[in-house]
Amino acid sequence: MGTLHAAEPAGWKLVWSDEFEGNELDFTKWSVEENGHGGGNGELQYYVDRSENVRLENGCLVLEARKERFASAGVEKDYSSGRVRTKRHASWTYGKFEVRAKLPTGKGIWPAIWMLPEKEAYGGWAASGEIDIMELVGHEPAKVHGTLHHGASWPKNVHTGEQFSLAKGAFADDFHVFALEWEKGVFRWYVDGALYQTQTKWSSTGGAFPAPFDQPFHLVLNVAVGGAWPGPPDSATVFPQRMTVDYVRVYQRD
Repeated sequence: MGTLHAAEPAGWKLVWSDEFEGNELDFTKWSVEENGHGGGNGELQYYVDRSENVRLENGCLVLEARKERFASAGVEKDYSSGRVRTKRHASWTYGKFEVRAKLPTGKGIWPAIWMLPEKEAYGGWAASGEIDIMELVGHEPAKVHGTLHHGASWPKNVHTGEQFSLAKGAFADDFHVFALEWEKGVFRWYVDGALYQTQTKWSSTGGAFPAPFDQPFHLVLNVAVGGAWPGPPDSATVFPQRMTVDYVRVYQRD
């Protein structure tokens, strides 16, 4: 889908990318997570490493949530899904992160493009930070959220963020480019090149500003089902649901 040699944004140099052009995921760049623990949010999916949930198709990465009983390691869930990350493969302190994706929809569906610290240098979540480039809850199909998690360790963590809504249609209708610029002391969020949020204030009980966002973070892509924020699917939710990712590109300042 995406061109392999896209023009670099002015002032930025491409340092890492995946255009998903091959027949299988590049395991020098990604690991496929397997767990059914609910992500700390009471989510209902089991993340599984198999082609039904994680695959390359037509030059894209497909992360697919399915309604099916799945049991492994003594845990049984009513849904399966896919989650991949660059942990221990690639992480970055500062950069411009661009992901072109078509999002799933429906009550209880929760796709995310986000970042976690490679090491918890400032303490347990969220004292060491979390960066959410894009989250969508499927019952609000035209709205995405960009959020920082910081402050103290749970339950004294805080989050700060804004949302962006399409003028017409839904994020499931077509591909959109979700981007984040992260520089020392500032984050900027974009959809299709339109800046919709800037953050310059955050904190960590583990260190002085700009902590915790002065450490290496890795990328995570997933489609959750259920959980505290979206709630469970209902009878109108259609399965399977997919997040289809055309490319992931990481730039750093020249």
